[in-house]
Amino acid sequence: MNNRNNRWLGVLIIVVVALVQPQIAQGQSGEYRNLSFAEFSRLLEAKDFLLLNVHVPYQGEIPGTDLFLPYHAVERLKDRLPAAKDNKIVVYCLTGPMGYVAADSLVKLGYTQVYHFAGGMREWVRSDRQLIYRSD
Repeated sequence: MNNRNNRWLGVLIIVVVALVQPQIAQGQSGEYRNLSFAEFSRLLEAKDFLLLNVHVPYQGEIPGTDLFLPYHAVERLKDRLPAAKDNKIVVYCLTGPMGYVAADSLVKLGYTQVYHFAGGMREWVRSDRQLIYRSD
């Protein structure tokens, strides 16, 4: 094989490995798993986790949300989170970036089952689902 074919083979291997591996994100403090819309929807059907909205300012929430904490205050407000570090927590925001920060903070606090719905509320609405709004 010549160098050009070797390069294409290398690129193909990287693409295949990326598609086969689970969506694990490496944050500054550890690992959490990114969820696609389909994965998130399946999890919601048999909800056994804390669903955490971290978007600021508040712009609604996905039905079933258990808790709202501003993404930048997760560590400061840790007393509102489950005491057991092995509780499953799914975090989301409007589009993703605030959720990444919050997921990283949760891992830093020692939580071992952290998931991030990367599409957030925007993907939820794009999929013909409704947000709800709290009245306080």
